Amino acid sequence: MNLLLGIGNPLRGDDGAGVYAALHLQAGGWQAVDCGTAPENFTGVVRRVHPDLLLLVDAAEMGLPPGEFRVVPKDRIEDVAFGTHHLPLSHLMEFLSDAAGEIRFIGIQPVVVEDREGLSPGVEKGVRRLLRLIRAGEISRVAALELHPG
Repeated sequence: MNLLLGIGNPLRGDDGAGVYAALHLQAGGWQAVDCGTAPENFTGVVRRVHPDLLLLVDAAEMGLPPGEFRVVPKDRIEDVAFGTHHLPLSHLMEFLSDAAGEIRFIGIQPVVVEDREGLSPGVEKGVRRLLRLIRAGEISRVAALELHPG
């Protein structure tokens, strides 16, 4: 079993990309949870499921075209994350390191992060593309983000 934690605030435009992913994921062998802005409240779910793969999905500023997504290394999450969560995602990943076979953070490049509902068209298209990869069992095809030091 694999688990996707969708993170973000759908009342802040594209910051809701992770929540959108969780609400729309329908794939065999996967469970999805809408964590909103407090993924730390769902650590018990992760520990009960003990997934082979845990995906944390959230909007992240990576300097990419809208809707593009990448696997972000744990040590670089603070460089791209918005910090709108109660606990930094890198700390959450560390805390859950013994609760899943593998943990990956997938960032989705937003366009608009302000008070409004709904995703930008490019971001919605990107999330749908990510969901297709998950359904096809091709999540390993998601590229890692190339970040330069500093």
